[in-house]
Amino acid sequence: MNEKKWAYEDFAIGAVIDLGTKHVTAEEIIEFASEFDAQPMHLDEEAGKASILGGLSASGWHTCCIFMRMMCDAFLLDSTSQGSPGMDYVRWKKPILAGDTLYGTSTITAMRESASRPGLGFVTVRHELKNQHGVVVTELQNVGMFLKRNVGAAA
Repeated sequence: MNEKKWAYEDFAIGAVIDLGTKHVTAEEIIEFASEFDAQPMHLDEEAGKASILGGLSASGWHTCCIFMRMMCDAFLLDSTSQGSPGMDYVRWKKPILAGDTLYGTSTITAMRESASRPGLGFVTVRHELKNQHGVVVTELQNVGMFLKRNVGAAA
């Protein structure tokens, strides 16, 4: 655990973590939708254009998976993460269309140590994904559980 970059103590309220970028292709939209969300606007360009989404669009659930990968690559895989009790909210603000390039940030909004589990802390994080035009496409918030690097040390 000591070799991990991100333990509970390494987060700070107000800190912003860059999630990097992700280019979204038509092929991956169709592949995901074919298995998990087979609505026409996620499977066919013409059906997407005929919908209120304006083109072949990623499923909201696909968007969540893209976000999760971005978060894993940015910091979660190099952390003491113990998972999450769930999402506070997910908002799909604008469609993600084939060819879009996403970028995002995670902002720490609250932290608290566990009262029942010494060595564990809860970190509330607000996430935002934008497309290449700077338009917010997705907002999410969750609490992550992270082990402390130094059990017994105050945060």
